[in-house]
Amino acid sequence: MELLYGTGNPAKFEAMARRLSGLGISLICLKDILLKVPEIVEDGKTPLENARKKALAYYKAFGMPVFSCDSGLYFDHVPEYDQPGVHVRTIGGKYLTDEEMLNHYSNLAKKYGDLTARYRNAICLVLGEDKVFGAMEKNMESEPFLLTSIPHKKRKKGFPLDSLSIDLRTGKYYYDLEEEALDRVAVEDEFLEFFRKHL
Repeated sequence: MELLYGTGNPAKFEAMARRLSGLGISLICLKDILLKVPEIVEDGKTPLENARKKALAYYKAFGMPVFSCDSGLYFDHVPEYDQPGVHVRTIGGKYLTDEEMLNHYSNLAKKYGDLTARYRNAICLVLGEDKVFGAMEKNMESEPFLLTSIPHKKRKKGFPLDSLSIDLRTGKYYYDLEEEALDRVAVEDEFLEFFRKHL
């Protein structure tokens, strides 16, 4: 089955495509669409609101089955005013570049010490006007990980925070994990279950 993945982030697209290939799902990315891609203001209060808003807008624009994902980033023992939540890349109203994100979150880890973090993930799949499925379950959250102030030397466009992220089980930076393990970090197993259930 062909599905449009409503993201402009090539790194996220590649990780999702690899994870879904075993389910017989072939992904199309937004840059493959030969029509104008609508600009969407992600102003939802939760990751699910943003995922739903994007998926519905892309379905309306292109008339094909589509899904979108969104995440919020949350830290343990950090006051509300320094919690990014759904505004992982937009801080103080400014959309950050990858390098600006690295600087911002590195400074947060310096301020509070290494941070125990997790992503709260959501997905919305639109197969038709009356077939809209969404999920933001507890089991879709990422495993807790450590966000540190010292970046890994490797950078990957679209996944800047992976340079600061350390797997708690192995003590390795995300970029020192095998590609398959890194894909599982980027796309939790519960996303695969979501597609098995609804497709």
